[in-house]
Amino acid sequence: MRVVIGEDSALFREGLARLLADAGYEVVAKAQDAPGLVAAVDAADPDLVIADIRMPPDHTDDGARAARRIRDAHPGLGIVLLSQHVETRHSVDLVSRGGFGYLLKDRVFDVDDFLDTLRRVAAGGSALDPEVVSRLIGVRRAADPLASLSAREREVLALMAEGRTNVGIARRLYLTDRTVETHVSSILAKLGLHGSEEDHRRVLAVLLYLNRSRT
Repeated sequence: MRVVIGEDSALFREGLARLLADAGYEVVAKAQDAPGLVAAVDAADPDLVIADIRMPPDHTDDGARAARRIRDAHPGLGIVLLSQHVETRHSVDLVSRGGFGYLLKDRVFDVDDFLDTLRRVAAGGSALDPEVVSRLIGVRRAADPLASLSAREREVLALMAEGRTNVGIARRLYLTDRTVETHVSSILAKLGLHGSEEDHRRVLAVLLYLNRSRT
């Protein structure tokens, strides 16, 4: 898999590049700022982009804005954003088009899980840190339909947003597969979402709903 990395921290950038190379990925370009990232993607035609949200020149959400430009130019390209902070302004639009992941750097504890996330996103799936979903849910008004979800359903929703299958959710929460199926059906029914078969499609539908009902 061909990967472009966008990261202004030299230590993190080179460490990530070494990790990917050791795992058999081909790092075809590395960029230190958002304009350089866009140019590198256009030139290298990678399978996946991994970028920090906060990059030069402004050190705000330059990486996320660059990701949206990249997605417009390369609709089928997998994009994984990394950050130390939750930023939801651009993530809903990006995930709504598939092949998108958003991970918090401080919560990436397992290398195998991280590499699995990269493969999933490159294949067109979605992977969102549950903290991002919690932030979206947390700003809802009491009258919002999300308030009707039980605590367990909120846990299941967060794991759905990570792109996990029902089997994966069951293992994480120590539930039976059938119980998870019941929770997922209940979540979709309460939110008025129907017709999604694949886990990442359910995630996209839920996040689109969150975006429409944002206060």
